Amino acid sequence: MAVRHPDNAYFLKPLGEMGQIHAVPADLTNAPSIKAALAGSDIAINLVGILSQSGRQRFDLVQAKGAGLIARTAAELGISDLVHLSAIGADAASPSLYAISKAQGEQAVRDAFPKAHILRPSLVFGPDDAFTNRFAALAKKLPFMPVIAGETRFQPVYVGDVADAVLAALRQPAPEKATLHELGGPKIYSFRALLGMILHYSGQKRPLLDIPMPLARLQASFLQYLPSPPLTPDQLLMLQQDNIVHENTPGLRDLGISPTAAEAILPGYLDLYAPQGRFTRPRNQ
Repeated sequence: MAVRHPDNAYFLKPLGEMGQIHAVPADLTNAPSIKAALAGSDIAINLVGILSQSGRQRFDLVQAKGAGLIARTAAELGISDLVHLSAIGADAASPSLYAISKAQGEQAVRDAFPKAHILRPSLVFGPDDAFTNRFAALAKKLPFMPVIAGETRFQPVYVGDVADAVLAALRQPAPEKATLHELGGPKIYSFRALLGMILHYSGQKRPLLDIPMPLARLQASFLQYLPSPPLTPDQLLMLQQDNIVHENTPGLRDLGISPTAAEAILPGYLDLYAPQGRFTRPRNQ
């Protein structure tokens, strides 16, 4: 497992057998470190991505050039399989820098490793995610739940299903060319419905308040400078685009995976945000 800061990944070691999970340092700006991390491997899986830009962490560096570096290095080392995690919405013609960099990363991977497996998940949810937890925590601080672009559609996919999709892709016969799968859950929700579901399963009662787009743009222009911005202008652009699996594009079921419903997973961890504590919230909520 290659990470920038191995010390921050030690919590993962108990999830495997003794010695099975080992963190090694690697930096996408340092080609020798990528080569050292991949040396001796049979398979490479690139999960690197960022949701906002900060300092040297830029979309083009991490999600475009970085993806290409990993793919080229894997090819040079003779690694047999490469899985690249992209995102639904990857589009070189998008107004969003995030979406552009994801598309450029996909192309860089195809150019360097023609038989790569490319996976595009929709919104990924699960314990410790950066979406459902963020809004559940926000609800504890605000008297209302802000709604921006409430009619935009999402097809949230469980992180466990994404992990299974990676393994399933690797078990497939070696492809003649790069494969593409879009990963979405069994249901499509509006952004407003998702926020309502987060409130429900966290046991919090808050009114949903629509934020006009001009005000949202103003807020994003200021919030983007926070250390961990809750909203940036680029995220606002993405939030206005549907994030669902495209028709006729292979998905989870084509990999032999039955998508997990959000309603089956969210109650298991969002009750952490229950007003009186997770063990005091009525079970029928």
